[in-house]
This record gives sequence, structure tokens and C-alpha cells, in this order.
Amino acid sequence: MIMSTLKTRLSDEIKNAMRAKAVERLGTLRLLSAAVKQREVDDRRELTDAEITAIVEKQIKQRRESITAYDQAGRTETADQERAEIVVLQEFLPQAASAEEIEAILAAAADEVAASGVSGAPAMGKIMAIAKAKLAGRADMTEVSRLVKARLA
Repeated sequence: MIMSTLKTRLSDEIKNAMRAKAVERLGTLRLLSAAVKQREVDDRRELTDAEITAIVEKQIKQRRESITAYDQAGRTETADQERAEIVVLQEFLPQAASAEEIEAILAAAADEVAASGVSGAPAMGKIMAIAKAKLAGRADMTEVSRLVKARLA
């Protein structure tokens, strides 16, 4: 069985964090590793890099939601801790897409959807589906959604 490269990297990073006694980093990496292992147990198979990337994205999204809640509650220390965890998690995502690249992908997707005669709300879903396939792990999909809404408005 070939181990995914992301999983191998995660394992190596956990060992490095242990050696460096980087407690916060180690905690974040272990949480990610546990999430990956849990999903593998649930699915009874090894995960692909794309599936691991999806888990990383989900973890980052959860942290962002927590940061918003902590900031509103005035718990800045806890929010800062979550921000630090996001930085660690982002190391496992592919290189982020540039604003120009995102714009080009959305323009192409919008043209493709318009050419098929779909407009309005259904077009939003179709454009997002195309964008998600091309930008998975490389862009904040909440932001992409906002850009698509602006484009359709």
C-alpha cells in the first residue's frame, strides 16, 4: 500500500515538532492526524491527498468560525491560539491561487455556464461546482462564493 505524501509529511512534521518540543504545533498536528485516522477507520481505507486536503480545509474553516466567536466574546488569547493553528494547518494545503487565477477560473466558469443557457440562482451552483473542482485547497471557498455572487449581481 502506498502511503499518501501528505500523510507521510504529517507524520514527519509530528516527529519534528516532538524533537523541537514545539508543544502548540505538536497539538495542532496531532489533532489533524487524529482527524485523518478517524476518517480512515470510518471509511476502512487509506485516504488520498485530495481527501486529506479536504480534512485540512474543514479544520481551517472550523478554526475561522471559532475565531469569530472568540473575538465577539472578547477572548483574544484563545482567538490568537486558533490563528496560530490555522498557520500550521495551511502548511498542508497546496500553493494558494492568486487573485488573478481565481478571477480567470470564475470568468471561464461563468462563460461555460452562460453558454449552456443557465442563469440566475442555478448558475451560481454550477459556477461554484466548477470553481470548487479547480480551486480545492487553493482558495477560501467562502471568498470565491462572494466573488461569484458579485459577478452574477
